[in-house]
Amino acid sequence: MLNQVRTNDWEQVFTNADFITFDPQLDPGWGLIQQGALAVQSGKIAWLGESANLPPIESSPEVIDLKGRLVSPGMVDCHTHLVFGGNRADEWAQRLEGASYQEIANAGGGILSTVRATRAATEEQLYQSAASRLKTLLASGITTVEIKSGYGLDLETELKMLRVIRSLGASLPVDVHATFLGAHALPPEFAERPDEYISMVCNEMLPAIGGLATAVDIFTESIAFNLPQTERVLRTAVDHGFQIKIHAEQLSHMGSAKLAAQLGAISADHLEYLDLPGIEAMAACGSVATLLPGSFYFLNETQRPPVADLRERHVPIALGSDMNPGSSPVMSPLLVANMACTLFGLTPVESVRGVTLNAARALRVAHQVGSLELGKLADLAVWDLSVPSELPYLIGHQPCTAVYKAGRRVA
Repeated sequence: MLNQVRTNDWEQVFTNADFITFDPQLDPGWGLIQQGALAVQSGKIAWLGESANLPPIESSPEVIDLKGRLVSPGMVDCHTHLVFGGNRADEWAQRLEGASYQEIANAGGGILSTVRATRAATEEQLYQSAASRLKTLLASGITTVEIKSGYGLDLETELKMLRVIRSLGASLPVDVHATFLGAHALPPEFAERPDEYISMVCNEMLPAIGGLATAVDIFTESIAFNLPQTERVLRTAVDHGFQIKIHAEQLSHMGSAKLAAQLGAISADHLEYLDLPGIEAMAACGSVATLLPGSFYFLNETQRPPVADLRERHVPIALGSDMNPGSSPVMSPLLVANMACTLFGLTPVESVRGVTLNAARALRVAHQVGSLELGKLADLAVWDLSVPSELPYLIGHQPCTAVYKAGRRVA
């Protein structure tokens, strides 16, 4: 079994549980260890296997009896817009009455309405509202999260958002990864001058955010930025040492996923209109396909991403909540997994892998989190469920009974 023989330094031992490991050495599916045990040393997994094979323990660790529950890796949300001011419930009502996402955006709503509210909010106000949302994610099993800026669209507010994101990671027991999304939309002061705004993003913003973000994103779409503008931002980001990712092929096909993959993007997200050349480019460079069923559902879209082609070419499929005020006010990884099954045709094991291991791959942290394997962080979500397929099966139920970060109970 998976183990290290030294037991004198173990700090916690979790017993009497079934563990979803996603360890390919066990099986290509759940990697399930039934009636298992897991030991923690220095916050990392030191032993994992069947309880019957647990070696004699030489120290006096904390023993945690999980009473037959199901344990998964801590969930990973690899695409969120968690920091923002205001809300857009009124726009949701407009869409229900027939207005399209593009029509609302063209009338000054959409992202720009959130930009106005975010610019007006203080740093403390943004922190408090985002912390409340992040605590909800934590209680639902999330132990690692990506948070984007992008509701400032000026240097001052983008820096304010990134400082809030950093504060969230410093004050709450969740690993927080910050992404700069300055090229989220064209700010009103640059109306009809998108190239000038892109110049500001490249020449002023990117040099100023070092230390506050690890990745750079861009929204490439007919209502946002075109391919030459996208290429300029992503190349400049790479030159400044950032990882790159992209909002791609959501509302139309533009070839943006292919471009981003050729530039080394760690993920391309949305992908409803992704074509075969884009998939092949992603497969060639190792980009992860991050699907966002919450926004697909909330915007009442009909074009489904090409899941079968992604499978066939072995492109890892991650899932994100896309938590944001306008198109995906979703704060449940299990609901995201359920939507991916019912709307996109993922299997239960694919959907749960999408909110754990593959989501970690989309952030390039799969060497630390996303599966239960020796040497990885002991990030655990404990579920009052009997079989793994129940995770994406139940709707409107919160079965998470405990969350552990590096072996320490945090929710």
